[in-house]
Amino acid sequence: MRLFRSLTLLMTLFASTAFADDKYQVEMILFRQNAVPAIVSRAAPEDWAAGAQHIAPDSLRTPSLNGTVEKLTNSADYTVLLHKAWQQNLGEEASKIAISDGNEQFGQFPIEGTLDLKVGRLTDIDADFWVNQFDANGMVTASERLKQESHTRSGQLNYLDNGHLGLMIKITSLTAPAPRPAPEEIPD
Repeated sequence: MRLFRSLTLLMTLFASTAFADDKYQVEMILFRQNAVPAIVSRAAPEDWAAGAQHIAPDSLRTPSLNGTVEKLTNSADYTVLLHKAWQQNLGEEASKIAISDGNEQFGQFPIEGTLDLKVGRLTDIDADFWVNQFDANGMVTASERLKQESHTRSGQLNYLDNGHLGLMIKITSLTAPAPRPAPEEIPD
């Protein structure tokens, strides 16, 4: 009986750490590839953020991929549409975040979309973004859409190509220990 209680206690301890969420920094760059003709899709739905949490203002962080943004901006081939960084908890359950930029008009934004993120052996990414154009009355008249899924390792810059729109995303664990540097000399 004592063995059964000890085993139950150990299983409880390991199960709670396996499903615990960890804190991550997420940074994304949404850009247009100017050399590729824009593909205009149907207008973004009014419920584009359904079921997603908005990024809390106190979760926003200073972006670190400014060098990458500068390279894109200095090239006539790209137009950077959005560059954002924030912290959030991620785990084995999907976490859907709503991201928007620009002035809201009747619940729509010039740039709006969601990121669905889930951490396992790899980080699963499901990106769904719209770049909207508005008429004089504030109604969406045309949209470009990026809908892409991908997988990445923590700390690596991942590129999602959707033809005329692209997304770079980097998801870095803030709780995992930093990797040890490689030794300069390998012992014999």
